[in-house]
Amino acid sequence: RLFDLDPDLLPLFQYNCKQFASPQECLSAPEFLDHIRKVMLVIDAAVSHLENLSCLEEYLCNLGKKHQAVGVKVESFSTVGESLLYMLEKCLGTAFSPDVREAWSKLYGAVVKAMRRGWDTLPEGD
Repeated sequence: RLFDLDPDLLPLFQYNCKQFASPQECLSAPEFLDHIRKVMLVIDAAVSHLENLSCLEEYLCNLGKKHQAVGVKVESFSTVGESLLYMLEKCLGTAFSPDVREAWSKLYGAVVKAMRRGWDTLPEGD
């Protein structure tokens, strides 16, 4: 769904200087699948620390800095969020109620807000 929503994101996923010719090639690459696992670990950590997301603040800020360093734009995270909600809706079916959608949107928004701080922080020494 991600590349359907924004095909311009495909070039951001390069591994060992290899650019993918198509979304399908990227989606089947072990490195991309590993990246997806890492994304889901971040989501899992956010769910696990729902009552105290601030404990993930520094980690998420640094994660934001890493994404900025490789050319990810903050705006791209809304596309990722839209893809996440799409996947949840497809997997949960009728259980994906408006309240569930809102809860996931808020959680994802909090994660992105913390990651955005990575864009807002200047490197040390500047």
